Amino acid sequence: MLKLYDYELSVNCYKQRLLLGILDVPYEVIPVDFFPGWEHKSEAFAAINPLGHIPVIDDDGYVLRDAHAILVYLASRYDPSGRWYPTSDPQLLGEVAQWLLFAEGTTNTASAARLHDNLGYDFDIEAVRTGAHRLFRVLDEHLWFAERQQRPWVCAASHPTIADLALFPDVVLSEEGGISRIDYPALRRWTDRVKRIPGFSPMPGIFPATPASTG
Repeated sequence: MLKLYDYELSVNCYKQRLLLGILDVPYEVIPVDFFPGWEHKSEAFAAINPLGHIPVIDDDGYVLRDAHAILVYLASRYDPSGRWYPTSDPQLLGEVAQWLLFAEGTTNTASAARLHDNLGYDFDIEAVRTGAHRLFRVLDEHLWFAERQQRPWVCAASHPTIADLALFPDVVLSEEGGISRIDYPALRRWTDRVKRIPGFSPMPGIFPATPASTG
């Protein structure tokens, strides 16, 4: 069975739980005492990931690290529809890759602010909050124009992709890092749509909306 080295409050781990739940993939959670135990920095964990980061998966002996790389792998292996990581559509696949890279930025800003405020990480809090607002403005404008074209998701498809799941936790938990979403209405509407994806699973601080079709 697939194993997920997981910390419940990690947004990057939550991205994996989201996709696994949506795809209805059974998996075993291997808890990592990220805080206050710092188990991910231990010598024992270095044998699993020498970079000392979570999440990590072990799929019958195949070990993979990095949150977005894991999303690519899980969607490629466990989604027979090919919708979540659309390898058959080069243009759409390029968009997914583009937004996965963008999500690295939201993790390094919005989620960094959350780590600062909740776990005491030593970040320049004003810099990461400013960076998050800059990215949120870009994403909100993109989603607003997409809505005008009847496109509800981050990429130009009638269905969500792993790009939506890569961005969602960083955005929806941003207020825990002092980053308000009040000025980003299209962003707020999009987070509500993500919560309605069949199979959506909440984490602390995220509450599911009424289930509905993804279209």
